[in-house]
Amino acid sequence: MQKKVTLFITCLLLGVFAYAQDVVPVNGRIKDQQGNPLPGVSVKIKNSNKGTTTAPDGSFSLQAGATDVLEFSYIGYGSQEVPVNNRTSIDITMQDENKQLNEVVVIGYGTQRKKDITGSVSVVGEKEFAARPNTQLGAVLQGKAPGVQVLAPSGKPSAGLNIRIRGTNSIGGSSNPLYVIDGVPTTDTRSLNPADIESVSVLKDASSAAIYGASGANGVVLVTTRKGKTGAPRFDFNAYTGYSTVWKRLDVLNGTQYRELMTEMGNITDWDKYNQNTNWQDEIFRKGISQNYQLAVSGKSEKTTYYLSGGWIQQNGAIRAATMDRFNFKVNLEQQVNNWLTMGTNVAYSRWHDVDVTDNIGVDKGGVLLGALATPPVIGIYNDNGTFTSNPFQDWENPVASTDGTDRSYRQQRVLGNVYADVYILPDLKFRSNFGIDYNNSMFDLFVDPFRTSYGRARQGIGQNNTDLINYWIAENTLSYNKTFGKHTVGIMGGVVAQKTKWESAKIEKIGFSSGGIPTTNAGSVFQVAENTKSEKKNASFLGRVNYSFEDKYLLTANFRADASSVFGPDHRWGYFPSASIGWRVSQEDFLKGVTAINDLKLRAGWGLVGNDQLGDQRYPWLGRVTTGSNYPIGGAVLPGTSPSSFENKNLKWESTEQINVGLDITVLDSRLTFSADAYIKNTSDLLLNVPVPKSTGFDISTQNVGKLRNKGLEFLVSSRNFTGEFQWETDFNISFNRNKVIDIVGQDLFNANVAGRGNVSLAREGEPLGLFYGYVTAGVDPQTGDMQYLDAKGAKTFTPAAEDRVVIGDPNPNFIYGLTNNFSYKNIRLSVFLQGSQGNDMFNASRIETESMVDPRNQSTEVLRRWKTPGQATDIPRATPNNTNNSLISTRYVENGSYMRVKSATLSYDLPATLLNKIRLKSLRVYVTGENLLTFTKYNGFDPEVNFLGTSTNNEEVNTSLGVDFGTYPQTRNLIIGLNVSF
Repeated sequence: MQKKVTLFITCLLLGVFAYAQDVVPVNGRIKDQQGNPLPGVSVKIKNSNKGTTTAPDGSFSLQAGATDVLEFSYIGYGSQEVPVNNRTSIDITMQDENKQLNEVVVIGYGTQRKKDITGSVSVVGEKEFAARPNTQLGAVLQGKAPGVQVLAPSGKPSAGLNIRIRGTNSIGGSSNPLYVIDGVPTTDTRSLNPADIESVSVLKDASSAAIYGASGANGVVLVTTRKGKTGAPRFDFNAYTGYSTVWKRLDVLNGTQYRELMTEMGNITDWDKYNQNTNWQDEIFRKGISQNYQLAVSGKSEKTTYYLSGGWIQQNGAIRAATMDRFNFKVNLEQQVNNWLTMGTNVAYSRWHDVDVTDNIGVDKGGVLLGALATPPVIGIYNDNGTFTSNPFQDWENPVASTDGTDRSYRQQRVLGNVYADVYILPDLKFRSNFGIDYNNSMFDLFVDPFRTSYGRARQGIGQNNTDLINYWIAENTLSYNKTFGKHTVGIMGGVVAQKTKWESAKIEKIGFSSGGIPTTNAGSVFQVAENTKSEKKNASFLGRVNYSFEDKYLLTANFRADASSVFGPDHRWGYFPSASIGWRVSQEDFLKGVTAINDLKLRAGWGLVGNDQLGDQRYPWLGRVTTGSNYPIGGAVLPGTSPSSFENKNLKWESTEQINVGLDITVLDSRLTFSADAYIKNTSDLLLNVPVPKSTGFDISTQNVGKLRNKGLEFLVSSRNFTGEFQWETDFNISFNRNKVIDIVGQDLFNANVAGRGNVSLAREGEPLGLFYGYVTAGVDPQTGDMQYLDAKGAKTFTPAAEDRVVIGDPNPNFIYGLTNNFSYKNIRLSVFLQGSQGNDMFNASRIETESMVDPRNQSTEVLRRWKTPGQATDIPRATPNNTNNSLISTRYVENGSYMRVKSATLSYDLPATLLNKIRLKSLRVYVTGENLLTFTKYNGFDPEVNFLGTSTNNEEVNTSLGVDFGTYPQTRNLIIGLNVSF
């Protein structure tokens, strides 16, 4: 028995030993081609049911036989089979099946592979940002994304850009998109340094933007900033200097011609006193100089990713005194604490300073651009006593007084950032908590000394100080689950959001300064203004999303968000915003798998409902508010009091936009040609408008939900790789068609854009597009009298038209907008040429009212040399009519073709060869020269066809309904930039 037991134990130990030799613990880590860990990769032992999936850091561990084969598979990546061969550590790099289709795109509250997207999303990537230097985010988007119209209301350095995604979406509310920078929503991107941006995703349709609910009606722009990518620290230094000029000048009368015109108009004076011949455009326009420096360091270790940058940019504009400078500091840091917790932060600090110039108004109110045209050339800049000269016949000063006679400075400090934590409860279940802030503190100082200008002398000096504080925070908590079950892939996300914005402002203004020695308000003797205001807005939200994919070819996305906003009354505070979209990757079907020319073919369709509560300064539109200043006599004394100032409306609710989108994406010829097309209809209802109410209420107007707008359009995008190899040529082309229509504004006509004292030129009317030009139809100059003739309502000619004779005289909305980019490279030489344009839109050149009307002592354009002088003369310029504006009414005379095509940028660059880089221990070195706005092809006669008179207004209705009007607006400039990019 003892021998049998000994034999049994020996056999058992031998079996265990043999098994121990056959089974080994295998560990490893899975990464993509960029070195990023891949969670959720399936790791299986071939011909068995044993396996596991990778953790969030890409690691895996399992028991496998020494001779087993491991199978690695992940959707979007090529499967791999790797023999164990007695190894205990196996690291794998997964290869993209199709790099373009498997590109990860940032979407609302997450990411998604490009081929799985079912909504309408445009991506502007790192290549576009690196193609040319930029100072603003909007400039990069212009002409690069179909359906995205970037409107440059002014060319001055301090001006922002208005972005319209698929048309203007509101009248009384904002039509600008929501910007989300690293998870923090904002409405202002001027302080953002484009050099820190890695990619931008534009969510255009409701099915993709509905996850942002009440803020998504105008589209959403998601900005992702840079992060470390390489193991060792990488330093990037970028620098450039540039020169800018006004690309066009206008011809005006010289001194002799001006004196002749004034004499003809009866302005007789001693011309010996006014005998100069000043070219005011030479005095106002200058060669602008810009410089920019940026240094960044980034890196990535096994558990830490970091990016730090600092930059400074200065732009001295092409118009005298206009300047801007900005400091930027950026820190992005992410730390994997362990295999279930990752924490990070993205923080940006900026300090902005600018000196603005006065444009968009006439010379009599200090307008610099119109001052350069309309100021008499017969005077110099200064009088003998050092004060600024004025028009000999009117007391308004020359344009240099507007640029140099007032000290004005705007300063802003801003902190925008967030902290977040990702907790992996399970490998496929993640909890994310994010807290973000946008803290914005700004100050504006103005001082007009009591001697140099007539305005300053009249007020004995003016001192003004304005301070504004905007404090915003957002707290988000989301839970997401992503899992692949055989042929099924499911993603579920849900969460809650809380937001709050607080505005504080203070303003003080004093006059009565004894000298210009002390420019602060404490030196003034008389208070003009002393006030401060506070207001706030709160939002709370619940959100959810489901993504589903079957066999990587049938796709479904559904979103839902519920939002509550303090902007609306308690009865309608909540808004509910659902969306759904589907996709069918037809190329994955068996009947197309044999068609090798088609690499990918996807059909998309989506529907959604989104809202808009961005009402500008109307932060309590539903409340019945009160105002001060209503003083009451009580007991023989006048006591301060208040009175009602607005009509209470507890039924006020959200503006809502319903959108339907269908799309097609196709990639062919070994992914060398990509084509995308989208068609959409957007219906906005419950517009928030001020409408008349009965006088018996005690008010004239009340904010109500009464209007409807419609936008519909088509978008096309074509990308091609024309040549590959040593010589490469790539082309990107996009074109967009949008039609806007006012469906309902309760029968009223909305007028805006009052120019040159002639009334409003812009009209919003039911059944018509927004912003139509409205005025009189001219019928030519009468050869006998020299007066302008107009057509009345019956088609007869008249010299004195009535208000009811006005009709629609132009349309500023383009038939289509487009962008074309060609990138060429040969060895180390690269050339990028970007064309951008707008076709079919009209411009109303209101500046010509100032320079061709001949009604007062303003200088005029050389066009008036053709003016009518004698009976029987045939001309298109009427006679001079002092103090009579009948010949210069708002009419077809000033409507021009505003179509244009611009060589928006052209960049030629050279990369140092690798052999030389190794000798000087650099990773890369690129030198380049860029030209911006090099050529402009247009029939427009003004300074620039790309401006908008009221584009910088704080009044939403003015911005939304006043398009294509040029009234002394700062033009776009032609720029030459020389730069250097170094990495080491």
